[in-house]
Amino acid sequence: QVRLVESGGGLVQAGGSLRLSCAPSVNMVNIGTMGWYRQTPGKQRELVATISSGDRSYYGDSVKGRFTISRDNAKSAVYLQMNNLKPEDTAVYYCNIVLNDGTYYRADYWGQGTQVTVSL
Repeated sequence: QVRLVESGGGLVQAGGSLRLSCAPSVNMVNIGTMGWYRQTPGKQRELVATISSGDRSYYGDSVKGRFTISRDNAKSAVYLQMNNLKPEDTAVYYCNIVLNDGTYYRADYWGQGTQVTVSL
């Protein structure tokens, strides 16, 4: 049973920074797009950032210029550097890894979520 282990969440003041990490419990192959999503009570899960297997990055409008997504293929890991945090960034952050061989199979894996709280 594959699980994604997240770390790096916590409490930070507005304007501060956090770095989230996510890596699988076992080695993975055929990793495609990786991403980060966040969710607050009563809201749908929101796209924060994604990074493709070709290292193309996409960001939600609310985090552009402040967050940076990156990946380490050797570790099958994905990271989210969050700078200039704002109270509205407060949420549970979930990582996502897509396994895709390009033609035959596709599978999605999700992290357990890590709490990010930004105080004023």
